[in-house]
Amino acid sequence: MNVDVAYDACEEITRREAKNFAYGIRLLRPPERRALSAVYALARRIDDIGDGTGSDEEKLAGLREVRKDIERLEPGEDPVLVALADAAERYRLPLAAFGELIDGCEMDVHGTRYATIDDLVGYCRRVAGTVGRLSLAVFGAQDRPGAVDLADDLGVALQLTNILRDVVEDRSMGRVYLPGNDAVTYGCNDDLSGPPDALAELIAFECTRARSWFARGLELLELLDWRSRACVGAMAGIYRRLLERIEAEPKAVLAGRLSLSTGEKLVVAAKALSGLGR
Repeated sequence: MNVDVAYDACEEITRREAKNFAYGIRLLRPPERRALSAVYALARRIDDIGDGTGSDEEKLAGLREVRKDIERLEPGEDPVLVALADAAERYRLPLAAFGELIDGCEMDVHGTRYATIDDLVGYCRRVAGTVGRLSLAVFGAQDRPGAVDLADDLGVALQLTNILRDVVEDRSMGRVYLPGNDAVTYGCNDDLSGPPDALAELIAFECTRARSWFARGLELLELLDWRSRACVGAMAGIYRRLLERIEAEPKAVLAGRLSLSTGEKLVVAAKALSGLGR
């Protein structure tokens, strides 16, 4: 398959599926934007398998196949693998990070629960920090001192925000992420059942934790060139604004999924591009 056609397919997947990621990625130069689209497209494939409608065995088998695809990276006619193979060669992508992402998705399939915040942070590093590390390679920043740790910290912040936004939806699917010890402390059961007021208090508490991870993770911006900084600043800014909304009204999360409007996301992206997003 022609590599340009393959990248086009990945960019289409990113435009169609990446509700927040796409606002940052469009601020990059075309070569980096295309490479990051390839990273996103494979990450999306992994997530879709883990979140799909098949049986647990079918999901685990599908994840094993993707793991094999990454290990041998023989693209054939698969546009996502063709683009990824090209990006991996150009940007020295740490492809082993995809294996960690798959590990995290397998934890989802198994219904893993987290007793402590440290347990949950380990999961967040697998499913979000990994994408941050892959992005660093595209930005040319993976060898800068402290960059990998800060990318992991920012990934934790983004994933905690996702978890807080989707807490009710995830619970309905039998997925519980918030630490069981915290839930009991705030008067919920460890499966997050219990009085709505108690769950809202738990969500508000976990928002303060996510804010701390943002404070650390956003130090990454100082290590990036201006376009990469704008890209990360836009994505992080969207999630941070969403976190602020959840923290201001935690009960709203119990009534439905919160999101920012397209206009709000564009404002955040414009501020990031102008250097005001921090």
